[in-house]
Amino acid sequence: MEVTQTPLKDCFVVKPRVFYDDRGFFCETFNQKTFREATGLDVDFVQDNQSVSSKGVLRGLHFQTGEMAQAKLVRVIKGEVMDVVVDLRKDSETFGKYYSIILSEKNHLQLFVPRGFAHGFITLSEKSVFSYKCDNFYHKESEGGIIYNDATLCIDWHLAKEDLLVSEKDLQLPTFEEAIQ
Repeated sequence: MEVTQTPLKDCFVVKPRVFYDDRGFFCETFNQKTFREATGLDVDFVQDNQSVSSKGVLRGLHFQTGEMAQAKLVRVIKGEVMDVVVDLRKDSETFGKYYSIILSEKNHLQLFVPRGFAHGFITLSEKSVFSYKCDNFYHKESEGGIIYNDATLCIDWHLAKEDLLVSEKDLQLPTFEEAIQ
C-alpha cells in the first residue's frame, strides 16, 4: 500500500498494490498497521457503507459534527467519480481549502478523509458503486453539510449544472460561511 499526503493536512491518497493474473486481480484495500506506519494515525473503522449512483448524481457535501465526527476511507468499486473534500477545521492551515481526485475501478485509488472535513462526490461514469469505511457511527442529529455550488469554494464538478442530479435535501444545505459558524 502506498500512502501519499494531499495538499490538505491529514488527508491522504491510498494506493493499494494490485496483483493481476489471467483470473482477474487481487488487492488488499486496507491494512491498519501499514496505514498507521505511513500516516501516524490510528484509525478504527466501525461502519462500512455503499452507494450506487447514475451519471451526474452529486452527493454532498456532508459531514458530522462534535463527538460524532467521522473519518472515512472512500473508494470506487465500479465506475468513476470525482471525489471532493473540504477542510472545516478552523485551526488547520488548510482550513477552507478543497481537494478533488478521480477515483475509479481502474485506478483503485482511495482517499482518507479525516474528521473535520466535508465530503462529497459526483458520478462521472454511467453508474458507480461507491464504498466508504467510517471510524464513527452515523448520527442524524450530528449531520451537517455545505451546498455543492458554494461561491466561496468554487468547486468544479466536471459536469454542466443541467446534468447534475442533486437530492432536494442537498439543495437545501447552507453555504460554507453559514455552515462554519
